[in-house]
Amino acid sequence: MAASATAARPLAGASVPLPLYARRQPARVSLLPRAPPAAQRLSLGRPAQLPAGARGRSVRCLAALSPEMRATLDKVVGSHKVVLFMKGTKDFPQCGFSHTVVQILRSLDVPFETLDVLANEALRQGLKDYSSWPTFPQLYIDGEFFGGCDITVEAYKSGELQETLEKAMCS
Repeated sequence: MAASATAARPLAGASVPLPLYARRQPARVSLLPRAPPAAQRLSLGRPAQLPAGARGRSVRCLAALSPEMRATLDKVVGSHKVVLFMKGTKDFPQCGFSHTVVQILRSLDVPFETLDVLANEALRQGLKDYSSWPTFPQLYIDGEFFGGCDITVEAYKSGELQETLEKAMCS
């Protein structure tokens, strides 16, 4: 009976973790600037009434692709027939979409290089501008952006991916 009484009490000096609802939450910091006041009042039911100077500005706060990053990406994409920018590595993908594209490329038995976009924030943001594609993975074949996961899957099903890879490997 004494053993069950001690089992219910925490050990002396041991800390008991707080339940999730009782833990202090970190403050959230917005990475995007606030929209101009005119844009904040926009509704879906009427056309935008932005001041003339605000129309050409982007609300996103992403650095433009630097010439150095562009040169680096051009070199990487141009030096391999097939390059996959993905979350994780080909041996340890960190998302299902990246895993799917890796499996497709492996099933076609083509050599390909991968770069982990999770390891470098500047690379991840630079690639979004470089390809004009907001998500990962991003597949490049013969120096050209081919597409993301959905496009790659559809092209694989239709046979277009196999044809494109065959042409790239023969060039």
